[in-house]
Amino acid sequence: MSFESLDALRALLADMPGPDQSALAGAEERNGQLTKPPGALGRLEDLAQWYAGWRGDVRPSIDAPQVIVFAGNHGVAARGVSAFPPEVTVQMVANFEHGGAAINQLAKAFGARMDVVPLDLDTPTADFTKGPAMTEAEGVAALRAGWDAVAEDADLLVVGEMGIGNTTSAAAIAAKLFGGDAAEWTGRGTGVEGDALAFKTQVVADGLGLHKAATDGLDVLMRLGGRELAGMVGAMARARSLRIPVIMDGFICTAAAGCLAKTQEGALDHVVAGHQSAEAAHGRMLEALGKAPLLSLGLRLGEGSGAALAIGVLKGAIACHSGMATFAEAGVSDG
Repeated sequence: MSFESLDALRALLADMPGPDQSALAGAEERNGQLTKPPGALGRLEDLAQWYAGWRGDVRPSIDAPQVIVFAGNHGVAARGVSAFPPEVTVQMVANFEHGGAAINQLAKAFGARMDVVPLDLDTPTADFTKGPAMTEAEGVAALRAGWDAVAEDADLLVVGEMGIGNTTSAAAIAAKLFGGDAAEWTGRGTGVEGDALAFKTQVVADGLGLHKAATDGLDVLMRLGGRELAGMVGAMARARSLRIPVIMDGFICTAAAGCLAKTQEGALDHVVAGHQSAEAAHGRMLEALGKAPLLSLGLRLGEGSGAALAIGVLKGAIACHSGMATFAEAGVSDG
């Protein structure tokens, strides 16, 4: 299963599997028999049943989580929208590969395999204020790199990103997908403020003005996105085809996920929001997608860090669901 064009990917998205209804019903029944008052574990109960449905297992476990960090460079960064130069993308990829970044520590802490996928770092996307960021061929190549990066034996996926300038791209995508003006969606990113933030906002507005003709989410991705965002989209789509649940990361990852949601209804049913980041508009984007975050810790690092931290929450939910005794097993009266 793969694709050679955006239309072929659209066709795949329209024919993706849903959760296993038998496992979902069995998990719900099991939850009602566990040694606790009904609803006492709050969202952990819902998470466990959601996960069980997608994995097709009434008593699942999380044994092979995968974290993938995609990296890409943006032509719009040459406009000076970031506090850091584009060279930092390459330097951070080396840091990921040598195990020195925050995401390396979090992946290790929660037993996750970590992969790094740099995407044509020597060739930035085009400046989206002058034309589409990517041609269809470039975008499909990045989407397929994401698709191919997902391990078929993974039982949970986290996708993250690295790319100087990508909060500018994500802000433009969010405004185009969900409405509103540039100022409502453009935030500090790597730390810009004052006149620099005003300039960044104007760059987003310029991009929106140029790409009024954008149609669905994949078209918006080609016009305003970046290779690392496309990589995340491809990986999330592949996870759906394999019924692998996904924990979504912060502002940039959520913008990428929005491109799926605005291409095919229900495309994010296998996705939960790992956290709400400190980027001001992230909460609004999560609300637009109907995703309540598992954590809110003021993170704004990217890399998949917030989502990786949320692996622990989901592991806790599954441990309780699958490991607790039922009232009958424990010899406890259920009233």
